[in-house]
Amino acid sequence: MVSDFHDGALAQTKPYAITRGKVIFDFSLMYCDTPSKLLQSELFTKILKGFIKRIENKQSRVFTFLTENVPLRRRELLTKFMTDLFRLLASHTAAEIIVMNSQYYDVLSDKEYLLEFIEELYNYWRRHERYMYIEAPKRSHYTQQSIHHAQFIKLHVELKTIVLETYRHVRENLLGINPRVYRQLPAGANMGILLEKIDWRCPDSLRFIKDVPFIRLTIMESPLILYPKMNKRKGSFKEIFDLREDMLLLIPEQWICYPAKIGTLTAFIYFHRDFISQGLSLCNLFEIAEYEDIEDKSPDIMLFVGLKNIEFSDQTVFCEDKKTGILIGMIRYGEDIDYFGYFKKMPLTLHNIAMLQRGRLPLHGAMTSLTVKSGATAGVVIVGDSGAGKSETLEALRTLADEHIRDLKFIFDDMGSLNFDDEKGIAGYGTEIGAFVRLDDLQPGYAYEEIDRSIFMNPDKTNARLIIPITTYYHITRGYKVNIVLYANNYEPVDETHPVVEFFTSAEDAITVFRSGARYAKGTTDEKGIVNTYFANPFGAPQRRAMHEEIAIAYFNKMFELGIKVGQIRTRLGIEGFEQEGPRMAAIELFEVIRGLKNTA
Repeated sequence: MVSDFHDGALAQTKPYAITRGKVIFDFSLMYCDTPSKLLQSELFTKILKGFIKRIENKQSRVFTFLTENVPLRRRELLTKFMTDLFRLLASHTAAEIIVMNSQYYDVLSDKEYLLEFIEELYNYWRRHERYMYIEAPKRSHYTQQSIHHAQFIKLHVELKTIVLETYRHVRENLLGINPRVYRQLPAGANMGILLEKIDWRCPDSLRFIKDVPFIRLTIMESPLILYPKMNKRKGSFKEIFDLREDMLLLIPEQWICYPAKIGTLTAFIYFHRDFISQGLSLCNLFEIAEYEDIEDKSPDIMLFVGLKNIEFSDQTVFCEDKKTGILIGMIRYGEDIDYFGYFKKMPLTLHNIAMLQRGRLPLHGAMTSLTVKSGATAGVVIVGDSGAGKSETLEALRTLADEHIRDLKFIFDDMGSLNFDDEKGIAGYGTEIGAFVRLDDLQPGYAYEEIDRSIFMNPDKTNARLIIPITTYYHITRGYKVNIVLYANNYEPVDETHPVVEFFTSAEDAITVFRSGARYAKGTTDEKGIVNTYFANPFGAPQRRAMHEEIAIAYFNKMFELGIKVGQIRTRLGIEGFEQEGPRMAAIELFEVIRGLKNTA
């Protein structure tokens, strides 16, 4: 834990918080619709004071200029002096201000220094991650929530407009000329959230979280670029069997709940507001649950990210509450869990355990339903652990779509489940509407094609990631027939004895390969080299190994009984030089396999 992680990140009595490079503010308590109101706001004063402190510590030439030209009696109150000057510049030219008040003559004498101050202050504000929120009033039978949504969106736009307007007025009145180029930069909030308190069927043991508000709407200025402290996930999710009430004690004013639909399950994902950037990024990954999924209901899954009262040695643990049957995940507060992978993988672990309890087979993999131009249709599942090439192969399928594919639907990109259906045989179901993928493994240019919808994380570092919507909730829950199941082998080269796509002749041979879960670790976690993971799925399968083994054997036997093709696909993603070509060749070979199938629509 480091010093800039602190309690009281956002108290009810304070309309804003500035923590760890983030600005979080309640816009309803500090609404500004004119430049004058903006410049008089508490938040502007705080930002200006922080900026002046920054240039003072640097002893920059701008700070030196100010101390030499601001009247001596005003130097101790430099923030107030500059605020007053900006308020004047918002509505008067520099020449008019000098006539009105001579104390500003010296500081306005060299416009280039003051312009540099304005530009650096503007950039200082924009370098913060900026999150606005508004809490909707408690709904009634007479409340039209669409009105709150419309008002919220309008306020988000108004904030951006007023910040740009204030900046431009101050700058133009200082220089006395209008610029030739206007840039519509995201100068307001990077993300906004509409919060609402909803009565849900809360167990008495968790009564203290009853007042934590739920996210009902998000709005994002994309592309959104975030810089979390960590760029990989460590360790595994371990089960504990004693859930004490004190483990989940929290201060409701410091927490937010993202109510997610993970497949057909409802998950309440609670996070401390110091991790707001990761928590709100869930909007590109999981569908937000409807009001009807929350009111007077209990969730299937609960996750708490940023707990300070848990004292066990592991950062990430989960427990099945014996009283309610709810699966509860807990992640301890600390800088080393400031990574989106924890927000994604822990809920999916709990989802997989819930699927096993329902007799389904959870898979760590990707699935698409596609129809090639010859007319053959197939539901293709590719199983593999992180970095095995499952998502990359499906991404290669997408880039080749114009040439080979008539129709392509993504069912899941990272985690899904299989269920036996009397009509469809074995059907695949997804969990996420988005994908959390490595930037380096995408086809060149793809990230830029989708930049307007994306959330980038640490794009300048190893394991840079992109969170992007790829499908709809309808498709992940509809259930698509499975025709081909492949294990993603990322470490073996391709030769005469090791083809790109190879099918097994028996369920026993298939289970042996899938159970071993071998892959070359690419550094997406703390593993390196050739590693083995039970069924390539550390998220639920090993935690319920006996149950999983029984279900897996039954499903693999059923696959062979139904004539589903089961094999492995050599993506070569772990072999140097084949990061792009390997998945591309795998995709092309997969097309040939599908063309050879009978029409399975």
